[in-house]
Formats: sequence, C-alpha cells, structure tokens
Amino acid sequence: MKRTSAATSLAVLFTTVFVLGIGSGAQAHESRYVRMTFSGTNVATTINLQPNTVTDETLLTGNGSLGAFVFRELHADGASPEPPPGCSGPNFAVLAGAGVFTFEDGSLLVVTVADGSGCVHLDATPPYSALTVNYQVTSGTGRFVEASGELTMSGTLMAVLRNAANAPALLTNSGRIRGTVFGVKH
Repeated sequence: MKRTSAATSLAVLFTTVFVLGIGSGAQAHESRYVRMTFSGTNVATTINLQPNTVTDETLLTGNGSLGAFVFRELHADGASPEPPPGCSGPNFAVLAGAGVFTFEDGSLLVVTVADGSGCVHLDATPPYSALTVNYQVTSGTGRFVEASGELTMSGTLMAVLRNAANAPALLTNSGRIRGTVFGVKH
C-alpha cells in the first residue's frame, strides 16, 4: 500500500513539475502594458528611405516599465495628406522607418513605423513640433524573442541648431511611449 502511495505521489509531483514548466527550461510569457519616458535628439540625415522625403535619425534614452533603454530610429518625413487633428500650422507625415530599443540586460526590441504625424507650432515661445509615431513590434532578442505588439511615441521637438537655410538641423526630443507588448519572457 505504501509503495503505491509513494509511486502515486511521485507521479503527481512529476506531472505538476512538467505542466508548470519547472525545470524543463520553459519560460513564462506575458503581455505588458508599456509606459516609458524618454529624452534625446533628432537630426536630419543624408539617408534616403523614400523619394521626396527627409530622413531623420532619432537617438533617445529613457526608462519605464520594461527597464532602462536606448532607442535608435530612422524615419522618413514627407507631405501630409491632411493635418493632424488640432493642427493649424505646418505639418508633416511620418511615412516609413524602423527602430531598435536596447535594454540594460542586452535584450533588443525591434519596431517598424506604422504611421505618424507632426505639427509645427510656430506661434509658441519657443516654437516646437508635436510628434506622434505609431509602431508595430516586429521582433526582438533575449526576453523579447517572441514579442509582438503596438507602441505609440508622443514627443515634443525643439530646435537647438539651424542649418544655412534656417531649417532645424539638431532638435531635442522628449516625451513618452505607451502601448502593449505581448510575449515578454520573465
């Protein structure tokens, strides 16, 4: 009787360990609501992502619900078919691009630009641009190897330096990123 009871207990323990993934190398995955803040720079480049556009390079550092990060992105700005809601000044569309978040643990989160828009507020002191970019999470490494989801960046850009044609050449960029990332490993 004791022998059967011990064998049954061992079988139940083994089944529980296997189902929970304990000791099997399985990783728990979850969806994460993302809240991050950032600051950094934005500059126009000579890279041409699309005809009749200006390609910007963004370099940001920040922190949030996924940890501290550095974000590097290239995106093409072009003519907007219509201004963003509430924009009465010059405006532009974010047409294409991609970026990579690098986290302190070495994990990478790769995103592509879904769409976006910017509005230049020349009547403000100092003038600034409000920028919104929507991203699709496409891949990653480390804890983001199976990641997917959507993120939205809302930033404020202000000119620091202008070129010979008086166009902004170096801008600050600060704001927040919100969204959901699925498939994050613990």
